[in-house]
Amino acid sequence: MRVTLSLSEPQARTSVERAIAEMRMARPVLLDDGGQGSVLVQGLEDLTPLHAAELDAVIGGGARLVLPAARLRRLGLTRTENGSVALPKVDCERIKTLAFEIEARIDAPVRPTEQLDEDALELARLALALPAVIVVPLCATVAADESILRVRADDIRGYRADQARTLTIVGRAPVPLEDALETEFVVFRGGEGLRDQIAVVVGKPDLSEPVTVRLHSACLTGDLFGSLKCDCGDQLRMSVRYMAEHGGGVLLYLDQEGRGNGIANKIRAYELQSRGYDTYDADEMLGFGPDQRRFDFAAAMLRLLGIRRVRLITNNPDKVEALTRAGITVAAHERVFGRTTPENRRYLASKRDRFGHLIELDAERPRRDR
Repeated sequence: MRVTLSLSEPQARTSVERAIAEMRMARPVLLDDGGQGSVLVQGLEDLTPLHAAELDAVIGGGARLVLPAARLRRLGLTRTENGSVALPKVDCERIKTLAFEIEARIDAPVRPTEQLDEDALELARLALALPAVIVVPLCATVAADESILRVRADDIRGYRADQARTLTIVGRAPVPLEDALETEFVVFRGGEGLRDQIAVVVGKPDLSEPVTVRLHSACLTGDLFGSLKCDCGDQLRMSVRYMAEHGGGVLLYLDQEGRGNGIANKIRAYELQSRGYDTYDADEMLGFGPDQRRFDFAAAMLRLLGIRRVRLITNNPDKVEALTRAGITVAAHERVFGRTTPENRRYLASKRDRFGHLIELDAERPRRDR
């Protein structure tokens, strides 16, 4: 008797996760819109002249370059919507100029995006790739090799919400910390893309009262290496210390490096900042809006821990609004201040002035011990 092996997970989630992996490996993916049409999507990060020539020979002038609104603004347009530019030829130099060059300007009419263009950009974001893609509509004269992965576009559209709904705890153990000896790490599978998320439970918080909570997006450079370019490491350690000294709490350590852009794009933005651009402008040059993060899965983590009401430690009003929208009651919130250094002063001022964070620089606030 022959037995057929099938996947226990929903096919929709599995296909999107495979598509994310393909995009991260710079391989093309087919997006299928349920019989309404299909497009080939190619990321740009590893596009070479040879690869561009191979694409051009196959597609014969039917491609378009899809760019986010942030990048189009850097190209000289006043625009709040994403758009696409026709590619009569898959010209590697022109594509990279439009997608990446600092001083580039738009060189052709920009058309509104179609739904599959938006889905292609979302796939690039899920893969933590630069948000710019080549999209090729498939037709009678353009066929795709069967080896190219095919994914349904509506599965991509629903992927983030599905991940939040299917979040599960996969491990937990006590991990004493320097400033909080009674601490438990709880690992969740799911959330953003293919990454795990962590809750650091400090002490034994009283779940019948609003629990002190911080949503802390991972910052490799600041949290681990003590970078002077930000105050993330200070906020992390000060929040844990505060919880240990005030009845416990929960710090959600979320894999959302670089405001959700990923570590590679964060370092690209740092390189632009080294040339004199602030964090907002650097991200926009790369095609990113002010903040790519979502916090619906953070709310799901809290619910799995039995937490419905919180006292939030944050300088970011968006986190308060996001948790409230996700059904978590924010009974109160308070700010947390790290050190101001010559290296991070401009960064902190940009977060205050351009992102709306509730930040006071050292010279603007009284000293306090948190």
